[in-house]
Order: sequence, then C-alpha cells, then structure tokens
Amino acid sequence: MSRVEKREVIVVGAGPVGLTAALALRSKGISATIMEADPKDRPRPGSRAIYLHKATLTHLEEISPGLGFTLSRNGVSWPIKRTFFRGTEVYVRNYGVTDMNHPTKLPPFTSLHQDEIERHMYEACIAAGVEFVWGTPVKDVQTSEDGAVITTETGDKWEAQYVIGADGARSAVRESVNLKFEGPRTKDTFLVVDVKEDEENPLPLERVFYYQHQAMGGRNVMLVPFKGGWRVDLQLLEDDNPDDFTTIEGVKKWLPSVMDAKYAERITWVSTYRFHQVVANSFTDENGKVLLAGEAAHLFAPFGARGLNSGVPDAVIAVKGIEKALQANSRDEAYEAISAAAKERKIAAEWNRNGSTTALNHLQGSSSYMNMKRELAAALTPVVPKLGRWLDEGPYGPKSGPPELTTKY
Repeated sequence: MSRVEKREVIVVGAGPVGLTAALALRSKGISATIMEADPKDRPRPGSRAIYLHKATLTHLEEISPGLGFTLSRNGVSWPIKRTFFRGTEVYVRNYGVTDMNHPTKLPPFTSLHQDEIERHMYEACIAAGVEFVWGTPVKDVQTSEDGAVITTETGDKWEAQYVIGADGARSAVRESVNLKFEGPRTKDTFLVVDVKEDEENPLPLERVFYYQHQAMGGRNVMLVPFKGGWRVDLQLLEDDNPDDFTTIEGVKKWLPSVMDAKYAERITWVSTYRFHQVVANSFTDENGKVLLAGEAAHLFAPFGARGLNSGVPDAVIAVKGIEKALQANSRDEAYEAISAAAKERKIAAEWNRNGSTTALNHLQGSSSYMNMKRELAAALTPVVPKLGRWLDEGPYGPKSGPPELTTKY
C-alpha cells in the first residue's frame, strides 16, 4: 500500500549540488530532506568534478562553517601552470606555495576527487540534521498553487511546499514539470582519463596545457592534478575513431607520450564526452514550486570548471528564494521570490554557457580566423607576453578579451 509523506522542502538528488541545497536550507533554519534514486553506498566511478573555485569554497563556508576549510585542506592547489604551443612554452605562471592550512584565509581553489567532496559535504549534512531518503527514484512531480507532490517509482507520494531539482542531466524533476533544455551539442569528442599518483615519486604539482601536442599528432592535451591523482584531457580530431583511444589498451598506448610511462599502469577511469551546451528554458515551473539547480538546469563543456562551480550558487540562490517565499504574506509575493531566484540563475547559466562556448571555439581548430590568431599569438609571445596569457586563458573561456593583433607588433 502506498504511503503519503509531508515535508517542508524536498531536495531531489544527493550529489554536491543537492547536498549544498540541503546545507543552505539548514543554515536558514528550514528543514531539509534529500531524496536520492541510488542507494547510500552507490559506486561513483571516476573523479568527475575535481575543482572548486574560491567563490564556491566561500559559499560552502558560509552555509556550513568549517566546510570550505575542510575541503581546501583535503585538496591540492598547484603553484605553477604552464601552456605550450607545438612544444614551445608560451606561458608560465608561478603563484608560489599556497597555504592550504591557513586558519582564516581560503585558497584560490582546491582540487580533489568528487567522492571526497561529497563525503565531506555528507558529513556536514548529517551534523546539520538533514534527512536522507536513499534508493527512492522519482517518477513524477506535479505542482499547484498549494505546493508540489512527488510520486516515487514505488507509488509513494511526498508532499512539499517546495522542491529543488538537483537530480542531474536526466532530471526527472525537470521533465515532470515540462521544462526543456535549449542549446547545441558539440561535435568534437573529448577523452578524460584519471590516473593514480605515484605518491613515492610524484610528478611536479603543475597544471599543463599543450596546444597541438607534437607527440599526439597535433591533438590538444591538458594535465590537471588533484589530490592523489591526475586528470588527462585529450581532444580527439574530427577523423579519429574514439575506440582507438578509449579502451584501456588504447590509453596505455598513447598515455606514455604525454606523461611518465608508469602512469599507463595506474589508470582508474576512462570516459569520452560530446559536450552539451544547454540551459533550461526556465529554472522554475509555472506555479513557482520547483527550482532547478546544477546539471538539472544546465550542461556545459567543462572548460573553466563551470558545472559544479555554478551549481553551488544555483542551490544557494534557490534556498534564498524559498526562504523569502516561505515568509511571504501572499501567493503573489511568494511566486515573485521564486521567480526572481530562477531568473538570476538562468542569466548566470547563459553567461557560463557563453564562456564555455568561447573556450570551445578557441580549442576546436575549426575556425581559420581563430587558428591564425593562435598562430600569431604563439609567434609573438616572446615580444608581447600578454599574448601568452591569452593563449593560457583560452581553454577555460578567457577572463579578458583577446588582445588585438595589429601590424604594430
């Protein structure tokens, strides 16, 4: 026999964004229930999101004091980043040693496995009194002026005043309330490999990007360290057969061309992606009872680490909207609070999509104009160092616009 449960706010999805939403709710004194389709100890393959910006750490510290510092202490922050163009170094920056254990100052970023991020966030949720409902897939969500009703796959119903959909790219919440993704999908294939670090003889702690790596037939390669390992990103060429590169045996053949051969025996995860560049047409439903956050609301190419780092403020702003709505004196006032939160994060998502699109255009090599600009920038970097910075920023979506390449150089 099906049951009916009632809660104030239900968060669907127990990934980092859902955990953030629950922590934000508890920080406001609002009860929080997380409903997750998978069982509690579900396997979580690959490192997935590995990079947390300082702004993200700050958000997490504000909603759960100590969490931002816990994550920073358990991650790594590389002091050096380098960029090469066809084997020639065109940019290097040394930030100096970052104090990851500073008692009052968060580092510029931290890098650690998503499993570890989730573990620390889960512990913070338990300490904050968050309720978890594991192994409960959502089948449907219906809303009205009075609230939302979640129906699970087993037929149980959960009534809530508000629902935060943080249930990922295939969000049942988004689909149930008839919200749609809008935007293109990339044609390029990107390969992501995680390898375990050799703790006794580790590589130098540096983020390195290679434009047109000569040992890889002109393919772009990026090496990014995280606590206990490395992520290797390889951009395949248009005519490449992904199967030649993505099997474990295939990776073992090409990986020694970009890092020490010993890492070919330390592979922990391999995956390929064709990235979506999509944003939901609205971040709330017609009744203003559901708010979307994270990959339920948008999907970006990962350049600039815009996914998780935009999902966290999605959740924080969603909770601020819900707090205002719960305190509202009328339905119209409550709806306006939710609508304002949804609009704010949709604007942010579109900005992030534009940034990652800029990075894609910079990297893809399909534009003769962009190819010429990169070639000129690499050639002129010894004379005009800021061109090296532009090349370095390119894979992440430039923070500053590309400098003009005129005859005066």
